Amino acid sequence: MPASVELSGLKFHYRAGKPILDIPSLSIDAGERVFVFGPSGSGKTTLLGILAGVLRAVSGGVRVLGRDLTAMSPAQRDAFRGSHIGYIFQLFNLIPYLNVVENITLPCRLSAERRARLNGKSMDAAAREVAERLGIAGLLNERVTELSVGQQQRVAAARSLIGTPELVIADEPTSSLDHDHRERFIQLLFEATRAAGSTLIFVSHDRTLQPMFDRAIALGEVNLASRVERAA
Repeated sequence: MPASVELSGLKFHYRAGKPILDIPSLSIDAGERVFVFGPSGSGKTTLLGILAGVLRAVSGGVRVLGRDLTAMSPAQRDAFRGSHIGYIFQLFNLIPYLNVVENITLPCRLSAERRARLNGKSMDAAAREVAERLGIAGLLNERVTELSVGQQQRVAAARSLIGTPELVIADEPTSSLDHDHRERFIQLLFEATRAAGSTLIFVSHDRTLQPMFDRAIALGEVNLASRVERAA
């Protein structure tokens, strides 16, 4: 099975002479659960943006799910992201005027490929299935603005997982939770991504979570090159 992510000679900067990322080589296998950490300003969110096609590398190779993102136009990257990548944002980015089920099904409403992977289920049925896996099936008709932080977090996770995207990216999704709730959420996320057969790339500054993952990738302050560590 081809790697989910293959980076070679990746460089990114917003201003010339001010590198944000410099990653000589990195490969993430399909189905891996990878923890990415580093200090503020080390490029964690920037790396996720490049993998999701929101940002374009200044130089180097970026292959995601076998596709060369550097050869795509912005519109093609947007379409690719919508069809193949689930993204859990740090602040969740739920749509406040939509209820829970409408937020969860949004990727399928926007992507025909995500709808096609529902295998004949209706969007509402697929939403209920992933919501049950995350323990929020009883909230489907609630307004997201009336949910707790932990409940909103699970809605955001369900939205990222519906339609079985091959790659799920999570950017500091547990930063608002205490330690016990973080670990429980991550276990639920593991169960859901395993069931979907998805690769998980999870960014956090909390290194106490690192042993839960298959391996860790460090983005350092100096040179900003990646360092790969196998989890204990």
